[in-house]
Amino acid sequence: MSWFSRLLGARNTPGVALTARQEQLLGGWQQLPDADLRRSHYRCRYVVIDVEASSGDPDTARLLAIAAVAVIDGQISFQDAWRLVLEEQAEGANPASSPDVAATESRAGSPPVDELIAFLGFVGKAPMVAYNARFARRLLQRTLAEHLGVRVRLPWLDLAWILPDLFREVDAGPERLDPWLEHFGISSIRRHEALSDAFATAQLMQIAVAHAARKGIDTPASLRELEKARRHMHQSA
Repeated sequence: MSWFSRLLGARNTPGVALTARQEQLLGGWQQLPDADLRRSHYRCRYVVIDVEASSGDPDTARLLAIAAVAVIDGQISFQDAWRLVLEEQAEGANPASSPDVAATESRAGSPPVDELIAFLGFVGKAPMVAYNARFARRLLQRTLAEHLGVRVRLPWLDLAWILPDLFREVDAGPERLDPWLEHFGISSIRRHEALSDAFATAQLMQIAVAHAARKGIDTPASLRELEKARRHMHQSA
């Protein structure tokens, strides 16, 4: 066992064998410092995630594509985006990139392990953001465990819980993204294409961050507390 394997410790998934270079890269990511969730929204980097999957069950679905868009210091970084296509949705399908985002593309023919390690390198230890985050979180965690043998536990924020508390006047209904996009006039996107949806969700994140900061909810930690309180309120109702 290499010292990188010993360093990672939790990597003991049977059948997962990485090269020394892959273990080195994964070990480097593992050693990155955790994000400081007490920093202001305007001094931190969020990574907004969207995924495409073969079904709606995160415990059995195949991950088809991942897209990520960074929100840095409260602004969308158009040069800081990522898209990885693991499997086309249908024969001949070729999901288009959003014209507004210059995403890093996966390399044709690259092994999924290399691409997934590169994805972790793009994310770093930044807080992850998604709409209905449970599905994306579960699917990503399972895929990374299967291919890399690691259990990735990064902080997540779910806009499906945060937005209704910040904008109580909006009647968007449970777990529905489209009414939020319509309410804030976010259009010209290709729904259900991961990069386009990530870009749209990043715009919602920008709006949420600005509104939250005006209410004194000015850090990732305070957004997590807001989400936690709303979940608790609904579970207790």
